[in-house]
Amino acid sequence: MATTKLRNGDYCPDGKGSFETVSGAEEVLERALFQLTVKRGSFPLLPNLGSRLHLLTREKESARQSVGAGYAAEALAGEPDLQVTGAAWNPARQELTVYLTWQGQQLLAPISI
Repeated sequence: MATTKLRNGDYCPDGKGSFETVSGAEEVLERALFQLTVKRGSFPLLPNLGSRLHLLTREKESARQSVGAGYAAEALAGEPDLQVTGAAWNPARQELTVYLTWQGQQLLAPISI
């Protein structure tokens, strides 16, 4: 199965009149990035889709890394074979990098907050 590639909320054109698709680890990462950036509860028919990462700025700077990892794990709990192995908060960029493992492969999901 292939997934259409998204960047900044837009589909990526393939230069041939269609859109880029990805599969394998890239597909899993695309799904993870989508689920991490969508606000949890913003789709009425899918109330558990998305994450609470948008709430991260309410946390103390020192707690954002661990709370962010928890929010990411909650959002990605339904993804088969995907585990959140940690997170790193970058205060200068206001960005959380979520460390993921899928079928033995390490994946990084940087999320701007």
